[in-house]
Amino acid sequence: MLTFPKHLIAGYRDFASHRLPAEQSRYRDLSEHGQSPEIMVIGCCDSRVAPETIFDAGPGELFVVRNVANLVPPYAPDGEAHGVSAALEFAVQVLHVKHIVVMGHAQCGGVKALTGDGKPLSPGDFIGRWMSLMEPDHAKLKPNAGEDREAFITRLEHAVIKRSLQNLMTFPCIRILVERGSLLLHGAYFGVAKGDLYILDKASGEFRTPKHAVAV
Repeated sequence: MLTFPKHLIAGYRDFASHRLPAEQSRYRDLSEHGQSPEIMVIGCCDSRVAPETIFDAGPGELFVVRNVANLVPPYAPDGEAHGVSAALEFAVQVLHVKHIVVMGHAQCGGVKALTGDGKPLSPGDFIGRWMSLMEPDHAKLKPNAGEDREAFITRLEHAVIKRSLQNLMTFPCIRILVERGSLLLHGAYFGVAKGDLYILDKASGEFRTPKHAVAV
């Protein structure tokens, strides 16, 4: 007997009855001509922060990769399997995206694991190993004098975004395009509770609301 989550079946039926008819021609065009998104988003796999929902994107508009804590590993051509690196390679060298956005978020479980407070998130070692990509910033990952825990966690979440942006530049194909000005890298942060979006100002290193951003 075929089994499948009821909620997903109900969701698909609603999609097929309402949204699909309105976008059927778009899906047909994507099927016949392939995808050509200009924007790649690297986000967290947290169920609360779906990029397509946050940016109100339609089919074919975003090339999305999601993992624990929206991390980008450094370039490592070691012959091993690298999911994020493979996606980056495809987005940059095949799809020729013009923007890569690293989007972090508030209340990130992977980032909280960095603090070492409480029990591990899982009995295995995959999450800890993955989050060890933040080791280069270990000296910065300590509370400032008088800083409360919430502010400290937010700073860590921001640091992960900045680290991922730095790691993107270790990929030769990305660095070359960025230096030529044909590829732009961006950092963004989503506040789950209020739904606020903040964009990284590279000049100051601070995250600001979109009203301060210049559209490109």
